[in-house]
Amino acid sequence: MVVALICLGFADLEISTLDPWDEFSRMFYGLLTPEFSFVYETRTALFNTVAFALCGTFLGVVFGAGLAFCFHVALVRWFCAFIRSIHEIFWAFIFLYVVGLNPVCGIFAIAIPYAGIFAKVYAEILQESDHHPLEALPHQSSFLSRFFFGILPIIYADLKHYTSYRFECALRSSTILGFVGLPTLGYHLETMFREGMYSEAAALLYCFFLLIASLKYLMRPRLVLLYVVFAFAFISTDIAFSWENFTRFFTYEILPWPMRREGMIDGTHAVVWGFNGLWTWFTEIWYNEALEGIWNTLLLTQIVLVVSGVLALLAFPLVCLHFTSWLPRKMGRYLLIILRTTPEYVMAYLLVQWFGPSFLPAIIALGFHNGAILGHLIGGHADMLKLQRDVTLRKLERYFFEVLPRVYGQFLAFLFYRWEVMMRESAILGILGIYTLGFYIDSAIAEDQLDKAFLLILITAVLNICIDAVSQQIRKRLKISTKLQEVK
Repeated sequence: MVVALICLGFADLEISTLDPWDEFSRMFYGLLTPEFSFVYETRTALFNTVAFALCGTFLGVVFGAGLAFCFHVALVRWFCAFIRSIHEIFWAFIFLYVVGLNPVCGIFAIAIPYAGIFAKVYAEILQESDHHPLEALPHQSSFLSRFFFGILPIIYADLKHYTSYRFECALRSSTILGFVGLPTLGYHLETMFREGMYSEAAALLYCFFLLIASLKYLMRPRLVLLYVVFAFAFISTDIAFSWENFTRFFTYEILPWPMRREGMIDGTHAVVWGFNGLWTWFTEIWYNEALEGIWNTLLLTQIVLVVSGVLALLAFPLVCLHFTSWLPRKMGRYLLIILRTTPEYVMAYLLVQWFGPSFLPAIIALGFHNGAILGHLIGGHADMLKLQRDVTLRKLERYFFEVLPRVYGQFLAFLFYRWEVMMRESAILGILGIYTLGFYIDSAIAEDQLDKAFLLILITAVLNICIDAVSQQIRKRLKISTKLQEVK
């Protein structure tokens, strides 16, 4: 918290819009008067949002599950850490130049980082599972037999719950991919926001909320494969992929400009290796753009980490049965659902229209989004507590002296577990004009400097890997885990 307060002294919190309250009143009026007739016109974007999420999650599960069995290999762990450290929007930027604006771009942008995420989480679930049932199997049993009969029945519930949660995240990711031009809901939301059509935008957001709320009724395990088949069939007519474009992009177009300059000038497309030119190119980007982007990204991340933690500690009593009755608890859960379901990029985009591009909209959007997620998780953990019979009836005393001390370790575990996610989110909000790494990546892509953009994306990935490593060390030293267990 002390570090976050120091960071606030360096943060840009300026409100640059001329009349923010007038814009807010228009937004608020739009939320109260949704134009649902507009939804029918955007039905294809809604179907694309679901299809991209289904196909991306399916591929992420398939490849992530395979990588999970090899996760003990250091090279596999580093590979998974790398691919999940790059945000879906940055993956979309990369594949836009490879495959263009078609479903392959959106599906790959979700599937690749999700494969790394699934590999890590599935490996942790496998590692923490009860292996005693394996002792009942014959010693000569094959690996598949031991897995399907001794391990899978034990971990199936955890796998199902996490995969369902990750699909909800995929829907949010699929939505915001529309902000880079893909035909999902985000494409229409950006248009509506930019043109001040807040009633139409509100209708799309409400439909998205209804979609998320209906997942527990629609996503039955027996129907998932059928949904995936329909999703691939729905997008199959628009798929276009060229291996020639793919190889040219990754073997030539993202190479540093000094290596390509002479070949571009003489038309031979030859690649020239030279240390001095590469070093000059790198240092110029590093000192002029990367350092400021890293500094601002770290500032924003640390502030958001603390703001999210404080909001989570304030929010979890709203959904905890030890503090609220049925009706207020239900209302609190709906509030947290809205806050955690609204894509953080969409929330920040709205606030940028209200306040202007500064740290303020990013702090509010990321703080409320992550605080709602953490509040929901800690509230669920607190519900599992068995309180003493003589526990005080005063809710404030019960909070500080009974419940909070017993859930605080779990709270820290979840908070530091999401630290890496907050870093990725802070980076991408630069696309909205906030001077984090995403701002310089977006500027490089706009200027068609793919080599610079790719270098900055790599720097973002390394920064995320470092934060993840620090987070793991903190959790290990504090001996805390994100695995929920009943507390007696």
